[in-house]
Amino acid sequence: MKKIDSSRVRKILVRSVNWLGDAVMITPALGAIRRHFPDSEITVLANPLVSQMFANHPSVDRVITFDRSKHRGFLGRLQLAGLLRPHHFDLAVIFTNSFEGALIPWLAGIPLRIGKNSDGRGLLLTHAWPKTLQNTKEHQVLNYLDMLKYFGIPTVAPVLSLATTAQEDSAMAERLAKGGIAAGDFVLGVNPGATFGSAKRWYPERFAEVARGLSERWGARVVITGGPAETEMASRIEELVGAGCLNMAGSTSVRELMALIKRCNFFVTNDSGPMHIAAAFDVPLVAIFGSTDHRTTSAFFSKGSIVRRDTECAPCMKRECPTDHRCMTAVTASEVIAAADALFGNLRLATPADSSLSRRGRTGEGEPTPATGER
Repeated sequence: MKKIDSSRVRKILVRSVNWLGDAVMITPALGAIRRHFPDSEITVLANPLVSQMFANHPSVDRVITFDRSKHRGFLGRLQLAGLLRPHHFDLAVIFTNSFEGALIPWLAGIPLRIGKNSDGRGLLLTHAWPKTLQNTKEHQVLNYLDMLKYFGIPTVAPVLSLATTAQEDSAMAERLAKGGIAAGDFVLGVNPGATFGSAKRWYPERFAEVARGLSERWGARVVITGGPAETEMASRIEELVGAGCLNMAGSTSVRELMALIKRCNFFVTNDSGPMHIAAAFDVPLVAIFGSTDHRTTSAFFSKGSIVRRDTECAPCMKRECPTDHRCMTAVTASEVIAAADALFGNLRLATPADSSLSRRGRTGEGEPTPATGER
């Protein structure tokens, strides 16, 4: 083990992972870096979508955005490295597993480079985390922290963290008010999409059945979230739910999506980026899992419940199901409603009557765990 000499570190580059959900899961590690190097400047290097997420983050001083379409090929990588070189970074913490993730900091001449020893990039790293210590069955949040601990960067009880501004929250409140949702309304968020592929997606008709059932039980207003590619399924849910449903799929930026999910009082979702955003804002949720591994990518906090069915082929980690999607077809709307009702009831018992079920911002640290309560 080679510990990092913190006296040599004044400027840090963090190479972020590329998916929104994965980016949320590195936030406890970002917090650990901030605590260990309190006087250092931390810059995150990320793609355009993830860059938006880290704007105004308490552990980040600056965000540099790279564009794959512009920085592709060896010349593009040289150009990106050239953009980084004038910043004179002392340390690069590389959370991606790709060869390119380590190549760019090496080309930029960053003297200290931490990362996983994978994908043939060991020689590009000054501090390579051995494969033998990488637990593929451990939750990804803990995996990122284990790498830091190996190099002498201490960690505390991990807590996901994201931040929106007061202006963003106010603007979202205005948009919701125009859609008929007042400040005091109980908001049930429904997220039917998952960018990785259709194998992760439950069915619009079943999401609609859950939304109708829970809105009737709880007196909730339903808001549908999603990206531009998910507008068709969101429209189908809106049609089936009917009155009291606001469809915002395809009409929000990443920052607006964060403010919208933060406003929700409860969330029903596939395994997806929005699931992790909800967890970072402490919004109670039920997540439907099928093709992906709930042990490593579930919502990392104590207010989540997982609904899944054991099948011989899951988790397969495939984008598209090559057979009959049995891991998802086996999950019924009644199971999801029951899981939501149980979690809702437990949280009401544990929460003072005059408090919201979800806190609107997270700055402290507690003792979260990956979502449990499988059904």
